[in-house]
Amino acid sequence: MATLCRPAIAVPEHVITLDETLDLARALHADHPQLGLALRLIENTGVRTRHLVQPIEETLRHPGFTVRNAVYEREAKRRVPEVVERALGHAELAARDVDLILYVSCTGFMMPSLTAWLINAMGFRSDTRQLPIAQLGCAAGGAAVNRAHDFCRAYPGANVLIVACEFCSLCYQPTDIGVGSLLSNGLFGDAIAAVVLRGRGGTGVHLERNGSHLVPDTENWISYGVKDTGFHFQLDKRVPGTMEMLAPALRALAVEHAWDVSGLGFYIVHAGGPRILDDLCHFLNLEPAAFRFSRATLTERGNIASAVVFDALARMFEEGGVEDGTQGLIAGFGPGITAEISLGSWVGAPLEAMVPRRSRAIDTAELTIAHRTAPLPRPAGSTITE
Repeated sequence: MATLCRPAIAVPEHVITLDETLDLARALHADHPQLGLALRLIENTGVRTRHLVQPIEETLRHPGFTVRNAVYEREAKRRVPEVVERALGHAELAARDVDLILYVSCTGFMMPSLTAWLINAMGFRSDTRQLPIAQLGCAAGGAAVNRAHDFCRAYPGANVLIVACEFCSLCYQPTDIGVGSLLSNGLFGDAIAAVVLRGRGGTGVHLERNGSHLVPDTENWISYGVKDTGFHFQLDKRVPGTMEMLAPALRALAVEHAWDVSGLGFYIVHAGGPRILDDLCHFLNLEPAAFRFSRATLTERGNIASAVVFDALARMFEEGGVEDGTQGLIAGFGPGITAEISLGSWVGAPLEAMVPRRSRAIDTAELTIAHRTAPLPRPAGSTITE
């Protein structure tokens, strides 16, 4: 009876608006032969504001991959713990109650994963399992939900913490001036998300079924060129049309569960761009309002990669959720071309009471853990949402 609880979200304090993005593109690429096309594409994304982990002046500099990755590690360690604390609070759990940490990111690299640092720094048990997901891009948010669901089915009563840390601005490459690259420079934003899947109890989405689908022979449509200067994002012009290929997979999974994908009560999907959402409306016979949470994320924060589905889900919680038993879908789309899909029903009250799985006797060790898991200071100037 695993339930996906309320996510916690944080975005960095540095903000860039659409007008500022367009002005930068005009200034930096005044002689670009397709500047007009790039500007129109950026305007058509619907993105109005994005948050950056560094000021725009620093973002536009490229001091080399070594320095950039050091920024990634420093800012992840500075910003992630506070988001994790809030997600645990939403789930009414402590660090010691978590059995698996799933860490999702495609915008920086650490080995060992940040999961090891979190276990040491935040009082998680030393036998907490770790599962980093680094190469599924924007689909990784949906994949993390699915792998967490699989774990809870294999280990009934287990709790899973998912953390998504995406600093897309650290992948800016000033030498990449193709139209697709210029579009990406105006589309992606930075964010951190954390959410708990509770094996017992909890309020949120009770997960019932999950599935994956890869469109054959599209593995080069979304990719990274890994070079001395870091990760170079590569986007094929055919990507915006992929929902015609993926919508049938969403419908097929719902049919397997005896549900009608066009008649569900909520939809939490990755907002890669406005056409993704518009095409889903067309191919699934839905009204635009069905994707209002994903559209709001895209408008206010841009494409925040694997964190999109968690930001959109958080917005549904902010709206007050839906009626108990309402059926819905969660889906992430990304490189492959891959869809990671979950089906679940809203639970406004815990399905069953939390059953203690280990002694709760307070001793010296637990007091030490309690001290270590006290809320950490919030990074100066950061913006948080529940």
